[in-house]
Amino acid sequence: MKRKTVLVTGSSRGIGRACALAFAGAGYHVFINCRNSTDKLETLEREILDAGGSCTKLPGDVSSPETVRSLFREITASCGGLDVLVNNAGIAHFGLLNDMSDREWRNVLDTNLSSAFYCCREAIPYMVSKKQGRIINISSMWGTSGASCEAAYSASKAGLDGLTRALAKELAPSNIQVNAIACGVIDTEMNGRLNNEERTALEEEIPAGRFGTAEETARLVLMLAEAPSYLTGQVIGMDGGFL
Repeated sequence: MKRKTVLVTGSSRGIGRACALAFAGAGYHVFINCRNSTDKLETLEREILDAGGSCTKLPGDVSSPETVRSLFREITASCGGLDVLVNNAGIAHFGLLNDMSDREWRNVLDTNLSSAFYCCREAIPYMVSKKQGRIINISSMWGTSGASCEAAYSASKAGLDGLTRALAKELAPSNIQVNAIACGVIDTEMNGRLNNEERTALEEEIPAGRFGTAEETARLVLMLAEAPSYLTGQVIGMDGGFL
C-alpha cells in the first residue's frame, strides 16, 4: 500500500519536529524542511529512519516562492504530490512596532504568512486532481487577540487565520479540508527568552497552570489530518484555556 505523504515546514525543532515524528509514527512518508538548522534536520531524518519510518529532507527557505517551487518539483518527482501539508514555519519578533525596521516586518510576514500561501499554491493542484487533501496551518492565539510588542507576529497569524477560513471555502467542493490550530504558550525555543520569573508569571495567567508541549500540538495536528471530512474552515484554539 502506498504511504500517505506529508510536508511539515519548519520541522527541525519544536512543533514542526514533533509533527514530523508523529506523522512518521503513523506510517506517513514525511518531507521535512527548515531554513537554517540543517544539522538538526539531518538528526531528525536519522531518528525517523532508525525507527523504521520513511522520510526525505528538503532544506530551503519557504518564504521564497522560487525555493518553494523547487521543493515541490522534488516532491512531485518523488511521489506525485502531497496528501497533507502542515504550514508550521514561523518566527517571532519582540519589540515596539515603532522600532521595527522594514526588513524585520517583511521577514515576519514572509516567513509566517507568505510561506503558507506559496506552499498551498504548489500543493493544491495535486490535491484537486485527487479530490482529497488536508492543509493544516499552525497559528497562534495572538492572531485572535493580539499581543503587545508582537504586532507583526500577531498580524501574520491573523492573516493565516483568514487564509484558513477563505481557502477552506474555496477548496471544500474538491474535498480538501483546511484548518488551523491557534496555539497558546507552547514550551519551545521560541519562548526560551523568558527567564524563570517571567515564565512563572505567565504560567499563573494560564488556567491550565502550565505551558503546552510540542507533542500535544503534534497529536492534534495528526488528528486533524485524519478527522472527518466535514471538519473544515476552523481555527481551533489549543491554549490551556487562556482565551
